[in-house]
Amino acid sequence: MSGKAEKTQKKSWFKGLQAEFKKVIWPDKNALAKQTTAVVSVSVLLGVIITVIDAIMKYGIDLLVK
Repeated sequence: MSGKAEKTQKKSWFKGLQAEFKKVIWPDKNALAKQTTAVVSVSVLLGVIITVIDAIMKYGIDLLVK
């Protein structure tokens, strides 16, 4: 590919990227805060559930092995 065609293609790609970013509807601060709180809460809750299940399974396996 020639240098000129490559530069045109890169420029075209960046223009397309810029056009796509203009289409994005960015959330406002309140929506972002609510979504962040929801994600962190669900992540912590799932972490606790996985930890409890892991502890129960470890206890059960230890009973079977002994």
